[in-house]
Amino acid sequence: MKVSDLYAILDSMAPFGTQESFDNSGLLTGSMHQEVQGILAALDVTDDVLDEAERKKANVILTHHPLMFSPRKAVTEDDFEGRLLCRLVRRKIALIACHTNLDQAPGGINDTLASICGLRNIRGEAFVRTGDLPVPLTLSQLIGLLETSLRTKLRVMASSPSDPMVRRVAVSSGAGSSMWEEARDAGAQVFLSGEIKHHHALAMAGCGMIALEAGHFATENPGILAFADTLRRTLQSRADSLEWKGDVMKSEVQAYSLYTDL
Repeated sequence: MKVSDLYAILDSMAPFGTQESFDNSGLLTGSMHQEVQGILAALDVTDDVLDEAERKKANVILTHHPLMFSPRKAVTEDDFEGRLLCRLVRRKIALIACHTNLDQAPGGINDTLASICGLRNIRGEAFVRTGDLPVPLTLSQLIGLLETSLRTKLRVMASSPSDPMVRRVAVSSGAGSSMWEEARDAGAQVFLSGEIKHHHALAMAGCGMIALEAGHFATENPGILAFADTLRRTLQSRADSLEWKGDVMKSEVQAYSLYTDL
């Protein structure tokens, strides 16, 4: 199997043409013509992820977040991203990013997040999913459930310290707080995202909505791991035609170490 074969499968799962205009999803290093020896899936490219890829002899890294998200005029080893790019090229590792295309895709980042949050009757498109809880919960009960499910601590932003009953929740992964109006229009009482901007939190409070900030990593890492599982099953079912007997490995390198509760 060549990288081009893998790319075509990824495109069928989360079409690259659906990425936002500001995005940089796709093949970022390597060649479409190189043979795939092993695939490692991770949320981000870091030195730890590259170390893991080398240990496991994976010459393709599949990530959610792309490198070169902002345009570069030079690739040198004088900055963090430049060092990663140089290392990828030296090791002949192909890097494929599925970012905003995977956020939106059926079974992608936001669908996975909504499912992990226990929502039912999930609906929505693009970057927001709205659903109902199986049974109404108090806000404090919901927070406890979400913190356990997402393995994180939530920041609660609300205009009242009361403990209201919650029936409908909307989610938008990553830095998704600009999507709050879509959540409001769908009747959500609570909006959960990885990052909530201050002025968005104020606007939500003014509408009586409750904002929950879970952290970028916690809202997106489950989605890339689920995507890797789906890709593994797809490749296994097509192993003979693709002439590849390898496996998709998932990186469990945690970003939690980057964040410290003060």
